[in-house]
Amino acid sequence: MQLRDKTVLLTGAGGGIGRQVAAQLLARGARVLATGSRLAPLQQLQAELGQTGSQLQILELDLGAENLAQRVEELQ
Repeated sequence: MQLRDKTVLLTGAGGGIGRQVAAQLLARGARVLATGSRLAPLQQLQAELGQTGSQLQILELDLGAENLAQRVEELQ
């Protein structure tokens, strides 16, 4: 499946399955907004995948936060 010009919001990207999914999405051409509850694993993911800027963005994000929608919208 081609995902070129598609943006994917990926939760739990800092560990395990999320890391693998991020790599697969990028390989298929998607832009990935990788989120997780801790910033350090997301930064490590970004370094490992060698992606910065427009293809992979990282965001420390608590899915229970009241301002969740606002924080995600600010990235657009």
